[in-house]
Amino acid sequence: MLWILLAIIALIIAATLILFRLEDLTHLDSHDYPVREGTPSEANREVLGRIHELGESSRGLKGKARLMALRKHMDGLSEGIALESEFRYSPEPRGEWVIAPGVNTRRRLLYIHGGAWAAGSPRSHRTVTDRLSHIANAAVFAVDYRLMPEHRYMDGVRDCRRAYSWLLDNGPDGPEKSEFMAIAGDSAGGSHTLGLLAWVRDNGLRQADAAIALSPSTDLTMTAPSNRNNIGTDPLLGPVFGGLAKIPLPVIWWATWAAFRVSPTNPVASPLRGDLHNLPPTLIHASDTEMLLDNARRYAGKARVQGSQVTLHTWPGMVHVWHIFGPLLPEAEDAFGDIQNFLQDVEAAGSRQTSTPGIS
Repeated sequence: MLWILLAIIALIIAATLILFRLEDLTHLDSHDYPVREGTPSEANREVLGRIHELGESSRGLKGKARLMALRKHMDGLSEGIALESEFRYSPEPRGEWVIAPGVNTRRRLLYIHGGAWAAGSPRSHRTVTDRLSHIANAAVFAVDYRLMPEHRYMDGVRDCRRAYSWLLDNGPDGPEKSEFMAIAGDSAGGSHTLGLLAWVRDNGLRQADAAIALSPSTDLTMTAPSNRNNIGTDPLLGPVFGGLAKIPLPVIWWATWAAFRVSPTNPVASPLRGDLHNLPPTLIHASDTEMLLDNARRYAGKARVQGSQVTLHTWPGMVHVWHIFGPLLPEAEDAFGDIQNFLQDVEAAGSRQTSTPGIS
């Protein structure tokens, strides 16, 4: 009987080593990534209070009831905030157009919301999409991709791919080719954003002119140091995912595969684990106190080594995806200003390249 048990254990270990073969990325942790100077503003206290309310909204609930409460609370994040954009529902592909006054609708930005692939919606992120439409001078399409657990992870991935392909030739008023395309997303949506860039490249579609990832998840293997080191300093993700630090990584990998039906080492779920060459100019924002800090650092470091133009800007002491708390939070407005500068620099560089003789 003992030898049967030992054989089963050996088989599980062998399968784990074969199926979850990991590239060693620890060398990327030695890169120096500067953090902006300063301390969190007084408004950050109110933000922390809102995060506490988010936790209280689902306290005592379990399973589906807890998830529904979380979704409802997230959808109310933009309530009471003055937004200037027009919000126009799109049934197919499902999502929401966000159109600031006077923007050029031939310029488009696909926005992919966060929420751990199980929560969030175009409505929950209106404070973000409203600002992006303004600063990008573009019509923003916030895709309402299918969420887990009602749907499979890959269903959401396919929704994002389809939305991007559609936006290349369709605007808010009907068929019309785009003259500028960008992709942006936060957290889980940041993961979809970075994965989408690689898919577009590999499938010969017109690549985005620019991409923006806010506090992105880039690696579901949970091997980055900040996944454990920043549990106590991340008021949003720490209470939810901090307990995973007590679970052996192979157990997490098998559980992830069971839930996502995709290996955590697959670049579709972990963009960091893929080929990062020949990607468009990309801006990443992260906080030095969030659990996903090293997800951003490792992605930026690997992408640069492979020749892609990826810029990482890090804020001190901010909550995960602090951008969603603008205009309450000065640091959120600062971050949107940084995004605007990035987009202007990208377009200026493109204009110089186009006008330079001998460069096409």
